[in-house]
Amino acid sequence: METDILIYAIIAAVLVVWLRNILGTRNGDEQQRPNPYVESEQNKAKPKNIVGLDGQPFVVDMENPLKKLDLSDELIKEAEGLSRQMRDFDAISFVENAKNAFVMVVEAFAKGEKDVLEMLLAPSVYESFEGAIKEREKKGETVSTEIHAVRKADIVDIQQKNGIAYVSIRFTADETCVIRDKDDNILSGDPERITEMVDVWTFGRKIKAKEPTWLLFETRDDEVEDHKTPIPEASDK
Repeated sequence: METDILIYAIIAAVLVVWLRNILGTRNGDEQQRPNPYVESEQNKAKPKNIVGLDGQPFVVDMENPLKKLDLSDELIKEAEGLSRQMRDFDAISFVENAKNAFVMVVEAFAKGEKDVLEMLLAPSVYESFEGAIKEREKKGETVSTEIHAVRKADIVDIQQKNGIAYVSIRFTADETCVIRDKDDNILSGDPERITEMVDVWTFGRKIKAKEPTWLLFETRDDEVEDHKTPIPEASDK
C-alpha cells in the first residue's frame, strides 16, 4: 500500500512540473516554423492566390489563427505583441494547457494537497489557499470536488506590468462539490448534482525568464454560484 501511495505521489509531481512548463508553449517535437502571430503587417490576413487542379486560380483567406479563440481585435494585438517578446508563447496552446491547470488546482485545493498548490501558485495566492485549507481542517470539514468538464476557457485580458506578462482566462466548468462536517454530515452541495462554476484566473510569468514557468497570480469569482468549490479570491499582482 505504501509503495502504491509513493508511486501516485511521484506521478502527481511529474504532472505538476509538466503543466508548469507547458502553459503557453509549443511541443518540442514540432517542426520549427515562423511564428504565425508575428506575421508582417503587409501579409497579415492577406488573401492568397492558389491554383486549383483545373489550373484556375482561386482566393484563400489566410485567417489569423487567433480568430479560433474568438478574441477581440485588441486582445489579438496583445497576444501578437506577447508572442514577439516571448517566442515560445502560443495563445491557442496556452488556453488548452490552462484548462488542465484549472482542473488540477481546483481538485488539489479540495483534497488539501498543499505541495501541489505550492508549485502552481504565486506566493500570496498560495498563502490564501493554504489558509483556507487550514481553517477547514481546524473545523474538521472536508471538501469533495470533481470537475466533469471545462466547457469554456476564454482569454479576457492580456497585460504586461513590471516585466511580467499576465493572461486572464474566464473558465466555465461543470463540477460536483460537496462540503461535509467532522461527522460526515453534508453542509453544502449534492453528490448527485452537477453545478456550473465560473471563475476568472490570471496566470503570470516573467517575460524574460529562461524557464517557461507560469504561475497562478489571481483568482476571482466571475459569477456567484451556490454549492461551488470555495476557491479563495486572492491576488499576487
